Amino acid sequence: MTSDDVRHRREAGHFVRWALAQKIARDLSFPAVRWNGPSQAMDDEARWATARRLLHDDTLKSEDRLAGLLLLLYAQWPAAISRLTVDHIEETDRAVRLRLGAVPVDLPAPVAELALQQVAVRRSHAALARTDSPWLFPGGQPGRPISVWAMGERLRKLGIRLAETRSTALFQLATELPAAVLARTLGIDITVAVKWQRAAAGDWAAYAADVSQRRCTQ
Repeated sequence: MTSDDVRHRREAGHFVRWALAQKIARDLSFPAVRWNGPSQAMDDEARWATARRLLHDDTLKSEDRLAGLLLLLYAQWPAAISRLTVDHIEETDRAVRLRLGAVPVDLPAPVAELALQQVAVRRSHAALARTDSPWLFPGGQPGRPISVWAMGERLRKLGIRLAETRSTALFQLATELPAAVLARTLGIDITVAVKWQRAAAGDWAAYAADVSQRRCTQ
């Protein structure tokens, strides 16, 4: 944990603090680093280039394409993606919605097709295997979802740098949506959404005031 090339520092910190809270370990400390906003420029062009590849490259597995798009477009961590079930996707006559938070998100057509395809594959597999596994991304063990580590590795193999890509997605979304909407639709804490909006200089009150003063056009 003290070397410069250590991996999974964030996950290790969560584990140590959880172990202390559960009284499994003693005399350990793993301080959290206070986040003061992004420390480098967000590469939004690279993010969209990767998203276009996942939308149109049929040589990639559909489940990997869907998982990658959930990170690129909706800033979902591998931990959140791995816990999704088929019930998180709702299909109506007019739209396909994904429930990440309290308010479902309308999926655009290409992403909606991948989501429905994954739901169909999962339900067909469940019927053939006679299992009631509800997971959208099942793991190797029966009845269990894919592990967070395995999901992260699949995304890395697509060329996605997890932390930087999620930061870029959140940074962009925070400039377009108020913090309350961001929290309710993406399933993130409101305090986190507020910090990202401030980091993106997305003062929604000032933006709303500006919009109200614009000249109305047909």
